[in-house]
Amino acid sequence: QVQLVESGGGLVQTGGSLRLSCAASGLTFSLYAMGWFRQAPGKEREFVSGISRSGGSSYYTDSVKGRFIISRDNAKNTVYLQMNSLKPEDTAVYYCAAANSYSFTTVISLYDYWGQGTQVTVSS
Repeated sequence: QVQLVESGGGLVQTGGSLRLSCAASGLTFSLYAMGWFRQAPGKEREFVSGISRSGGSSYYTDSVKGRFIISRDNAKNTVYLQMNSLKPEDTAVYYCAAANSYSFTTVISLYDYWGQGTQVTVSS
């Protein structure tokens, strides 16, 4: 069956960096656009970043532009999210998701598979 497994979360101070990874199995990874979402306590899940299945295009929500970088390695079936200059408001559970589409989408309902999430906590 399809599995998306996130890793790399943790506790970091304001201004620090983390690199999240999402390893996919059970699907033809190169046929799926990938997205990163996050959900803070008491808030709805929100789109953070997405990347097309080729890796040729990507998109970021405004609050992370210039700080986060999404990338993928189709040979390793893995998508990454490099998070720099972290802020307390970045604290959330981060999820990766796969959409059977050429390009990414910000629409949660269009993603077919989800990981279990990894906690990111940024202390002030």
